[in-house]
Amino acid sequence: MAEHTLSGRHPSEVTWFQRRQTLQAAAAWVAAGGWSAAAAQQRSNIVELEGDAILNGSALRPDTTIQTGDVIETGPRSRLVFVIGNSSFHVRQNSRLAVERGASLNAVSLLRLLTGAVVSVWGKGQSRRIVTPTLTAGIRGTGVYTEIFADRDNRSYLCNCYGTIDLSTSNDKVTSQAEYHQAFWADRRGSEEVVLSPAKAINHTDEELEFLARLVQQRTAWQISGKKGSKESGTY
Repeated sequence: MAEHTLSGRHPSEVTWFQRRQTLQAAAAWVAAGGWSAAAAQQRSNIVELEGDAILNGSALRPDTTIQTGDVIETGPRSRLVFVIGNSSFHVRQNSRLAVERGASLNAVSLLRLLTGAVVSVWGKGQSRRIVTPTLTAGIRGTGVYTEIFADRDNRSYLCNCYGTIDLSTSNDKVTSQAEYHQAFWADRRGSEEVVLSPAKAINHTDEELEFLARLVQQRTAWQISGKKGSKESGTY
C-alpha cells in the first residue's frame, strides 16, 4: 500500500478497503452490474455499511436505497460506501452530509459536507459542487477527499486527487488541475474572510480512490498514465 500521512485519524480509517468483507462486497457490486443494474432491479445502492448511520432522521439499513435529496449521518466507528449514478462515496465516521439532486433523480449536483470527511469519485458531468462551511468546489470528472476539522474553527481540507476543480472562498479563487493529489486548506481569517493555502495529502490513500473508481467502472489518472507524482509538494 502507498504511504499515507494521518492527521487526527486512526490507521483503520484509511485501510478499510483491505478488509475481506469489503473486497467481497465490492466484487459482488461489480459482478451484479453496478449502479445501472441496481437501479433497474430496484436494489439498494449501498455497497457496504459498517456500524450505525442515519438517513433523514431514521436508522439506515443495508437494504435501503440512498437518493438525491437525502441527508446522511454516520456514528462513531461507522462508515458507509454507496453509489449514485456515475459517482461513488465513502463516508467516514462522525460525518454529516447531504446529496442534492442534479439534472435527474440519479445525478448528484451538490455534496454538502457539514461535519466529518468523505472520499468521492465523480464521473463526467456538469454543474456538480462540493460545499463545506469555508469553501465551494466546482468539480468535473475527478476524485476528491474532503474533510472538516471542527476543532479548528471548521477548517476545511480538500484534495483534488485527480481531475479539474474550481475552488472558491470568500477571498480566493483558483483552478486546480491535477493528475496526482493537489491539496488545499481553507481557513477563516477574522469573522468573514476565508483564504486558501497549499496543503499536503493527508488522511486518504491512492488505493481507496482506486477502490471507489472501480465501483463506477472508472480508473484514476495514475492508473491510466501508469505513473504517480509527489504528495509532498504542497503547491498549486
